[in-house]
Amino acid sequence: MTGGRIVVELDGVGKLHPGGVRALHDVSLTVRSGELLGIVGPSGSGKSTLLNLLGTLDRPTSGRIAIDGHELDRLDDDELSALRARTIGFVFQQFHLAPGLSVVDNVADGLVYCGVPRARRLAAAAAVLERVGLTHRSTHRPHELSGGERQRVAIARAVIGRPPLVLADEPTGNLDSRAGAVVLALLHDLHDDGTTVVVITHDEDVARSLPRRVEIRDGRKVVDHSERTPA
Repeated sequence: MTGGRIVVELDGVGKLHPGGVRALHDVSLTVRSGELLGIVGPSGSGKSTLLNLLGTLDRPTSGRIAIDGHELDRLDDDELSALRARTIGFVFQQFHLAPGLSVVDNVADGLVYCGVPRARRLAAAAAVLERVGLTHRSTHRPHELSGGERQRVAIARAVIGRPPLVLADEPTGNLDSRAGAVVLALLHDLHDDGTTVVVITHDEDVARSLPRRVEIRDGRKVVDHSERTPA
């Protein structure tokens, strides 16, 4: 585990959904700058709830969360949205690309909420598409791409603003093994460049390929394998 500054800190976090369903129980987790880790568990384990909390998309019922030094319970909804826009890049299993927009416009939209002028957004999008090897597809629409290409576009959109934290939700879930390997390699490249990357996955093989693996079962953190701890 790296000794960098703390980017994510959860202390005794619990989440109770309406109807009395407890999705998380007393979860504590620290993620430091530059880490690459997987949060792994089966369906219903609490991974999605944890993702929503890490991404500031939901608030805990109990406990404390800090993202990039900001205590979330001290922020109102507008402040949370601003923090999310400048701090977190999201990569979703379903890609969430706008079907009517070109690849370059989809990527450029990652800067819309940062107040960047359109010309600068497009220039930044072109640069990051080159990084993920998709310059030749920049004018295509999402339906003209393979699943692996669409996920690479989603990664480009997530990192265009250079967020310190990238959350990848089942990033290989809809891909064949070859495309999945390309996407994982890109996430490793981001990590090598200093980005903090958290991968939420049910795939043990994907999780084992990462330097740190946090296992979630029944809403509880049960194992935390770091690169210093033999799996």
